[in-house]
Amino acid sequence: MCGIYLTNNKLDENRIKQKLNLIKHRGPDNQGIRVAHNIGFGHNRLSIIDLEERANQPMFFEDLTIVYNGEIYNYLDIKKELQKEGVVFTTTSDTEVLIKGYHVWGEKVLQKINGMFVFAIFDQAKNSIFVARDRLGVKPLYYSWEDGKLELCSQLSPMETNGKLDHLAIGAYLQTGYIPSPRSIYNDIKKLSPGTYAFFDLNKKNYKTYTYWDLNQVKSKKIPYEQAKDELHKLLLDAVKIRLQADVPYGCFLSGGIDSALVSSLASKVLDSPLKTLTIGFQNKDYDESSLAQKFSEILGTQHKNTICSEKELLNLLDDFFKVYDEPFSDSSAIPSLLLNKITKPIATVVLSGDGGDESFLGYNHFAWVKKAEFFFFLPLFVRKAIAFFVPFNWLGKRAVSLKNIFKMKSLDNFIISVFSGFESLMIKTNADWIEPYLKYILLSKNKLQKTADLGLKLWLENDSNVKVDRASMAYSVEVRSPFLDYRIIEFARSLPVSFRFSKGIRKRILKDILEEYIPKSIFDVPKKGFSVPLADWIRGSLKEKIKSEFSSNHFDKIPNLDTKKLHRYLKLHLENKGDYSLYIWRAFVLSTWIKKNKVSL
Repeated sequence: MCGIYLTNNKLDENRIKQKLNLIKHRGPDNQGIRVAHNIGFGHNRLSIIDLEERANQPMFFEDLTIVYNGEIYNYLDIKKELQKEGVVFTTTSDTEVLIKGYHVWGEKVLQKINGMFVFAIFDQAKNSIFVARDRLGVKPLYYSWEDGKLELCSQLSPMETNGKLDHLAIGAYLQTGYIPSPRSIYNDIKKLSPGTYAFFDLNKKNYKTYTYWDLNQVKSKKIPYEQAKDELHKLLLDAVKIRLQADVPYGCFLSGGIDSALVSSLASKVLDSPLKTLTIGFQNKDYDESSLAQKFSEILGTQHKNTICSEKELLNLLDDFFKVYDEPFSDSSAIPSLLLNKITKPIATVVLSGDGGDESFLGYNHFAWVKKAEFFFFLPLFVRKAIAFFVPFNWLGKRAVSLKNIFKMKSLDNFIISVFSGFESLMIKTNADWIEPYLKYILLSKNKLQKTADLGLKLWLENDSNVKVDRASMAYSVEVRSPFLDYRIIEFARSLPVSFRFSKGIRKRILKDILEEYIPKSIFDVPKKGFSVPLADWIRGSLKEKIKSEFSSNHFDKIPNLDTKKLHRYLKLHLENKGDYSLYIWRAFVLSTWIKKNKVSL
């Protein structure tokens, strides 16, 4: 797990070093810099497989040079295939497998590899650069391209920019709390989309992107439930097994949830020695699952470390939060994620997590919302509008989601889109153009829950969940691997009937039935508290003066299309405890703080 940098701008090694130092936390074990053939290469290495100097990057093979961030979990299988073709290896690293696999197969190597990755390969003979990103967008890649000049990097902060903000990206952020690919906060920097590769021809000064993997039209298997459960169990076991390959200490995040409990159970089954598991708990019992995680650990026989954290410890990480998330990002669960990785580093460098289980196996609350909302959309639109006229109250009032707005929506598909794009807007005039590239994903299934899952996989997972995990883990040089994000699991889950995953109000049905083979259902089948912080209370307490100070400035007035009157009204109502508007207050506060810290002109 690393940080990569590449450019054909005329930068010397000292300048590249300055840029790499901004993201040194991504790879503190070695810094590799090379300028050759008018290309500058940079690599911060977090050593995981083959810890020797021979596996450092940039790595060269014939006319090819690679910088790479990530892990190829099936690299040993690919290595054997290449050896049969006469390829000789001098390291035990997956980096060498990747560059030599590309030398033999070109872009077709992407169909063979299973992992989380971004990499760039310079071909000296062709004077071209090949860039690729993993299927689910677990690892990030930013790039800029203008008149044949290329710069790419694992994070935004080291990159050159004209400093002009992308106003459509700001609108997307105000609606969602993150900036969806392929946009970034700057109009001259983009993100490479998941499942995509690009060829940059430096001679012709042009480039083109290609999709090598995407979600396809859903075709449900006609398969008995027990057979599906057995097949999924085997797939998950393999996904866990191949993610336990490392030459450094490893462990597992363990919360009170189904997904991390199942991953920990499978890892314990695979390993010959006790698994290390890690949990953080909270002094606020409404958010604390540490006692349940402890029970899981006792049943599985893991070496468990539980850390109870205080509000002060979490709030002390705010400076790290704004430094590490170098693009506006307002998922407040990133703060405990930072603390979890901070306490993990002395114990394990590689950690398995349960991320991705809710998306494919229909675990989130919004799947239940969609199920309930279906009832309303049986009514004709004119009837729903008439009902809305007489409804004065709020549904899900703590999020200020109005029944009136829901009743006025044209269709259930519009409701599903709003689950991710927001039911309420902080903008004076809503512009949803940014979501257009994602709307095709609600057309891949006729089932409302699968539609929701697909949009969540492509929009929320990459741009929120994966960003949160990548930045929080890399901040402390920890590599997080998520078996549920194995593309084989994603594809298999989508092929299953929805009833195998969501049935009679039971979410993640099939995962719970597998987990029951390891942990009694009476213990794990309890309401999930979630991995979050009491943000609403913080805004009324510890963060009150900081946020009031930010809101008292005229800085918000400069943010394009921001409805400042509504924002100030939300703050007033929230501080008077007349509703929970913390989501919107925090979102605006993060954006404003980011703009100030980065000295951006509006």
